[in-house]
Amino acid sequence: MTGRQCRAGQETPVDAQGWVQVAMVLSAMLIGVTMFYEVAFVIIVPVAFTLVRVTRTNLLWVGLPMSIALSTMHSFLPPHPGPTSVAATFHASFGLTLFYGLFIAVPAGALIALTWPRLPFVRKMNPSIPTGLVSDRVFTEDEMPDMGWSLSVALLPVVLIAGAAVTDLATSGSGPALHFIAFIGSAPITLLLTLAVAVWAFGPRIGRSLDEVSASCQSAAQAMAMILLVIGAGGAFKQVLVDGGISDYIKDTTGGWSLSPIILAWLIAAILRVALGSATVAVVTASGVALPLLAGSGVHPEIMVLAISCGSIAFSHVNDPGFWMFKEYFNLSVIDAIKARTTYTTVLSVLGLGGVLAMESILDALSV
Repeated sequence: MTGRQCRAGQETPVDAQGWVQVAMVLSAMLIGVTMFYEVAFVIIVPVAFTLVRVTRTNLLWVGLPMSIALSTMHSFLPPHPGPTSVAATFHASFGLTLFYGLFIAVPAGALIALTWPRLPFVRKMNPSIPTGLVSDRVFTEDEMPDMGWSLSVALLPVVLIAGAAVTDLATSGSGPALHFIAFIGSAPITLLLTLAVAVWAFGPRIGRSLDEVSASCQSAAQAMAMILLVIGAGGAFKQVLVDGGISDYIKDTTGGWSLSPIILAWLIAAILRVALGSATVAVVTASGVALPLLAGSGVHPEIMVLAISCGSIAFSHVNDPGFWMFKEYFNLSVIDAIKARTTYTTVLSVLGLGGVLAMESILDALSV
């Protein structure tokens, strides 16, 4: 993939391709700390599409590191709902869980993000950007918005959602102001406000007519419709499994296993992830099963939280809505999506388990 011939007959510099990946990983990790995978994915994937068009590189070369970094942040760390709920269940320190988790998540996520696009079976995939999600029109410099507006619109949802999350963590109680901040910082409202600002900033503000803006929105909606239907179907399948009671069956099956508390907690979360699809549902359910393991084990509660969180990222497949989002936005077949996403989530989970075991050993050594 490196040194790939571009469409214009020129080669994209190898070092430039590498730096594009690093930039995507850093951006995705910063954005992914406070956002759900799906929300952050929708916000940042247009940047990946733009970089692919500009650098003439393979879509997975840019998009896969972004997805891996977002998956890592979403599944491993508070303040995401899954790890936060487990930390509350185990009476673990949120601050220490985040602190220890960063030492595991950032190296593991960066390693997989920069390695996976270089693997032979991934390099054989050459998907195209889904039709309608990127304009084929070449804009002149005069037609382009300035840097300030471009950055402001791109960062607006990040600031609103992150601000609401920080406010929720830093304050207690309730009141009209806090309710308003939570309302504005909710993902649907934030994205709706950003859309309204973008329509004005890149439409009437720079002299484009409302007819042009309407035509642009219409073509984008047509391209998004099938993607949304597929993602919704994946979520419905996941809910069927949850409502069918499969999590209770797994609880009963794993109740008598005799393993290290850390490994058993990770394994229970991984099994639930395979069965249920949702990482958040898997991690919350696994915490109830693993809670009795903590008493008398001597394991730090923050380590148990991270063990369960790492297990919940493994084996993403067809019952995971995030799997279908990955597949549709990157225009992959189901088989290719399994090859790319299921493998990276599984290896990332195993690396996380290794990091958790190493962190527990270090904490034990320091406490002696």
